[in-house]
Amino acid sequence: MPAVDTLVCFALYAANRTTTQAYRALLEPFDLTYPQYISLVTLWVDGEQTVKSLGEALQLDSGTLSPMLARMEAAGYVTRTRTSRDERVVTVSLTERGVALREELAHVPRCIAAGAGFTDADDARELIDALHRLTDAMKDLRDHPDAVLASVGAPRRTA
Repeated sequence: MPAVDTLVCFALYAANRTTTQAYRALLEPFDLTYPQYISLVTLWVDGEQTVKSLGEALQLDSGTLSPMLARMEAAGYVTRTRTSRDERVVTVSLTERGVALREELAHVPRCIAAGAGFTDADDARELIDALHRLTDAMKDLRDHPDAVLASVGAPRRTA
């Protein structure tokens, strides 16, 4: 067994990478990327929103999000409009074609669930909850490394 197979970080990396590849296989016939798909899902469920709030929801920076939204707008899935109150604020809305894609892509979550071996919604919910707990813990480690280093008795290296 390779050494990396014993690391939590590598197991997460490999699962993320492979899951993204599975989405790519399902989305390729629609000429969509995974980030475009999750943008559509967010707009389908949460409705029209600002580029800023969409970026926060998807954890994407504007350098990634803006060109992606431009491609989605060129494909006819979304529109971007500046608000009259503040020209700096851009709102993203689904077009009729973007709304119609929801039905065309309805099979994607079912395929992912089947591929993951989920037998019901509770299986998926358990994994999602565990991953959210992990994400929160890693954010805490990222934001407060000294506290975690001290808790495990590790030295803090100074530059």
